[in-house]
Amino acid sequence: MIDDHSLRGLIQLTMPDARVEVQDRTGTMDHFNVRVASEAFAGKTLIEQHRMVYAALGPALRDGRIHAVELKTELLERPA
Repeated sequence: MIDDHSLRGLIQLTMPDARVEVQDRTGTMDHFNVRVASEAFAGKTLIEQHRMVYAALGPALRDGRIHAVELKTELLERPA
């Protein structure tokens, strides 16, 4: 199990500017809907963006704290 704050922290370690929204899908703290917006996604394909997030979540996926993630990513656009 992992809480929302810790999951957010894993992503923000590799993408400090990321805006991360987390929803626990089942109430068991191991199945999540995650939405990530980051400038780090600039010029990346959707698959590359997802790989970046999954790499950040790697430790928690490998040790079983996270069982499933439904992921949405988007480019974070800063106001000019």
